[in-house]
Amino acid sequence: MSTPLADTTNPDLGLLYAVNGLAKRSPQWLDHLVSWVGEYGILIGLAMLGLVAWLQARRRADAPVAIAGLLWVPLSVAVAELANLPIAAIVNRPRPFVDHPGLLVLVDGKAGTHSFVSDHSTMTMAVAVALFLVNRKLGWIAGGLALLQGFCRMFMGVHYPTDVIGGFALAVAVVLLLAPIAMAVLVPFCHALSRTAVAPLIRAPERGDSARGSAPRGRRRGRGAVRAEEQPPESDLAA
Repeated sequence: MSTPLADTTNPDLGLLYAVNGLAKRSPQWLDHLVSWVGEYGILIGLAMLGLVAWLQARRRADAPVAIAGLLWVPLSVAVAELANLPIAAIVNRPRPFVDHPGLLVLVDGKAGTHSFVSDHSTMTMAVAVALFLVNRKLGWIAGGLALLQGFCRMFMGVHYPTDVIGGFALAVAVVLLLAPIAMAVLVPFCHALSRTAVAPLIRAPERGDSARGSAPRGRRRGRGAVRAEEQPPESDLAA
């Protein structure tokens, strides 16, 4: 038995019909494209952004801190998805096409699953917010992809607008509220890794470093030079 939240009225239902109506008026190839993008494409795009962020973070002066922030990205997604499990069970909201058969559904296999909150919206916004804390430029791009994800889920007829908004809100809350705790653990962890054999994953080797003739880190190269470990830390994690 569905909860009162399933008895969706305007503007929630009205916006869903408006967006899903675009699918009814679109050519079949566009419907297939949006379905693939909304189901897999945006997640792949976010993974590529994460790779770019990692390559850039390794070259930062505060590389261990930046890498720690990037580790929080997938961890925050996992935490947000775990938090969604009891929420979805308590709300018990069916997919919109169950109560509104007039909708065009572009993806199969969703009938027996919960609608609130949207898993895809939660995942993509968690990536966007956590990535923004490390790299603002890439975070903005990821945020745009997250908004596109929410649109695609409504276009496909598998989520109400409030499912999408709920997923966004859950993701933002998890990422921002738990980030200080996560960083308190991940930053020392990444600093420790930077002194092991996996150090290249944390900090990119400096250009020209070699066993033959490269000066050790922190060695004075001239008047006014400052040791690397004595440089003041960056005040903001995001680049």
